[in-house]
Amino acid sequence: MDFWQRYRAIDARDPRFDGQFYTAVRTTGIYCRPSCPARTPKAGNVTFYETSAAAHDAGYRACKRCLPEAVPGTPAWNVRSDIAGRAMRLINDGVINREGVAGLAARLGYSARQLNRILSHELGAGPLSLARASRAQTARTLLVSTSMKAADIAFAAGFSSVRQFNETIAEVFAMTPSELRATARRVPAPRPAAASTALALNLPYRAPFDPGVFEFLAVRAIPGIEEGTATSYARTLRLAHGDARFRVDYDPAAPGHPLRLSIGAVDLRDLASLLSRVRRLLDLDADPVAIDAALAADPRLAASVTAAPGMRMPGAVDPQELLIRAMIGQQITVAAARTALTELSACGSDSLVPADGLHRLFPTPAQIAESGHLLLRGPRRRIDSIRGAAAAMASGTLDFGYGDDLAGLEAKLLPLAGVGPWTVGYLAMRVIGAPDVFLANDAAVRNGIRALGPGATDFRHAAGAPPTPDSPETVSGALSPAAPLPVSFSPDFREVSPWRSYATMHLWRAAAAAQAAARTRIPARKKVTT
Repeated sequence: MDFWQRYRAIDARDPRFDGQFYTAVRTTGIYCRPSCPARTPKAGNVTFYETSAAAHDAGYRACKRCLPEAVPGTPAWNVRSDIAGRAMRLINDGVINREGVAGLAARLGYSARQLNRILSHELGAGPLSLARASRAQTARTLLVSTSMKAADIAFAAGFSSVRQFNETIAEVFAMTPSELRATARRVPAPRPAAASTALALNLPYRAPFDPGVFEFLAVRAIPGIEEGTATSYARTLRLAHGDARFRVDYDPAAPGHPLRLSIGAVDLRDLASLLSRVRRLLDLDADPVAIDAALAADPRLAASVTAAPGMRMPGAVDPQELLIRAMIGQQITVAAARTALTELSACGSDSLVPADGLHRLFPTPAQIAESGHLLLRGPRRRIDSIRGAAAAMASGTLDFGYGDDLAGLEAKLLPLAGVGPWTVGYLAMRVIGAPDVFLANDAAVRNGIRALGPGATDFRHAAGAPPTPDSPETVSGALSPAAPLPVSFSPDFREVSPWRSYATMHLWRAAAAAQAAARTRIPARKKVTT
């Protein structure tokens, strides 16, 4: 967006752009979100910044009226696969809090000095300033959403001392922590456990929101580790400093359609990382209006987008876990993959914070490499490839995650036995949030094209049906040829680039809806009595 496009957005107070850029006003020394209700400033007094950290560094403070930190994150960090985008994904995951700037730079393959120069040029602020802004945002969320003590919030947000926390809040928001807490109603937090903290808060997102992401996760949930419904998802998780447990509930009937995150247990040092991973899991920083507008322009997807606006692309809370799940799920149905993963989970360990039927953790790569092969069934070659990938991750030979780009994932994963382009593309979609992946060889994608193509309009109303398997397998178990497409359309959906990952989600759902509709048309066999 150029200057005048952004200016028109703030003049219209368009909430779609909240979090995507920040408006600083020289005459007031304040920066705001685009939807701020204050009077639109004169264009000559306005400077736009990519990040709130850049506005901080330029000497501006946050608006007390619109609280620009209380917005979803920018979707640019997934769209951008450059160093800046990769760095922001890692910063949001708390890498600087755990490993410092040197650790962040090493993960990205640069020196700390080079990284500081790149980020300052691209985003207007260095890695320390960006991490500071991320801490301020986490702290604000906890202050207005929980009854946690200020000292606990300081360390949970990643500050090294209470004094640093107080100084940052005062500098960024021009308020004390107590004054900032008074700006919103608090939600009482449950009494903390021995070495962990329980709390509840609302997750901001850009409307519309399609809850189909919960169905996607629910049909793949491993008993004892995960559970899900059409409007909720819960699981255990292993983080850097201990076990965690969370639950997300979506209430479409409540005003504002809130997404409620209940954290059953988490070490305070892992809180920022947990919040970031839950947001990635549900794709809450996406811009659904822009995505839907691009997809709806393709006649093959228009009806599906109308039926399910705001579809999200499920992320991953543990990249290593997702690789194992993807390798096991190849060429089999979701139900079969879930059975295999349930059996594999027996080699994992018990959670230290069990509750509500969630009592286990997904096995570590070391546990899978050591004894997982004894629990897996199927071709020996496939079992050996899964064990080999687990051993490589356990030894550190294979290291990938949120800071990679598509080319990096390909270079790291394709040399593994049992990993092909489909697996890499699937991980790129869910681990790094790559928005423009199209799984052309996925048979369910081709069946989805048939379902949404000419002559298949009877399936379009069922866009809310459960999604299809995490594998290049058809919804019916037998490969079906794709219907011929009109010559004006490309078979790889390049017309909707850079949002082809979301097109894939629509096609998977359409294929599942077609399968469900086909089952209802098959008459039940009559019972024969003798």
